[in-house]
Amino acid sequence: MLSQAITPREFERRREQLVELQRFLASQEAEYAECRQRMQRFVDRYVAALGPLYMELDALESQLYCAMRYLHDALARNGLDTRAPESPRATAMPHLPVLPAGAPLPAEPEGGLVQVGPPPLKTLYRRAAKRLHPDLAPDEDERARRERKMAEVNEAYAAGDRGRLEALLLAAGESLVKVRGGDADAVMEWLRSAERAVQGRLRVVQAHTALLKNHTMHALGESIERAERKGLDPLGIMASRLRAQITERRQELYIGQRLQPESSMAEAFLRQRQQRLGGGIAAI
Repeated sequence: MLSQAITPREFERRREQLVELQRFLASQEAEYAECRQRMQRFVDRYVAALGPLYMELDALESQLYCAMRYLHDALARNGLDTRAPESPRATAMPHLPVLPAGAPLPAEPEGGLVQVGPPPLKTLYRRAAKRLHPDLAPDEDERARRERKMAEVNEAYAAGDRGRLEALLLAAGESLVKVRGGDADAVMEWLRSAERAVQGRLRVVQAHTALLKNHTMHALGESIERAERKGLDPLGIMASRLRAQITERRQELYIGQRLQPESSMAEAFLRQRQQRLGGGIAAI
């Protein structure tokens, strides 16, 4: 029987709510997956168009850092105090958050949720008939045994002897839960645990969906796709700007690697580079 704290109607309502909550969770997971797939397609395009250029620019910045470090150390040995150059940072390629896999719901109590309380006597009788009907016997000996057992089943049912009918069913191999009913408290605890699990998963999915929609690649992707629908080529423009920076860095590297530390041009070069990077240079 169900606990006194909840009526059968309320129990059924809770089960229906759990099913609806699971459907809503599935729709939210589908929304996340669709959003992430769309963003990943843009990220792949972005990395393919700009990734190699960023890598080349990072490599030039690293070589420029080595040249600046050499000039800085040489000037320091000659008594000129200069600010040490900062190590360059590699450009990070965009990375989208990944939704962790969801845990399965807790296992249902034995017997599931179909029949919580003990089944009616008529249900027991029908189950006994299915298990012991003589027509299901593979041979004559088994048929005779089944006829004797079915006679006992009929007598027990006619007398309303539930205990005897239960004993016959259990002896025939029927599940204890199907004969005597499930544990209502265990079923309710499962229902509460399942609700908590689905609600917790829903919060995780919604949080990751928000992370996706607040990601810089989301706004950038939408703005670039709008521009492309107008016939523009924003990724091509970004690539052209990176190529211009690469050309500029190559020129600076060419100069920086050929400067003599004793020349006044070395200090000027360091000053110019430090100012570009937001640093500065101080003399004694």
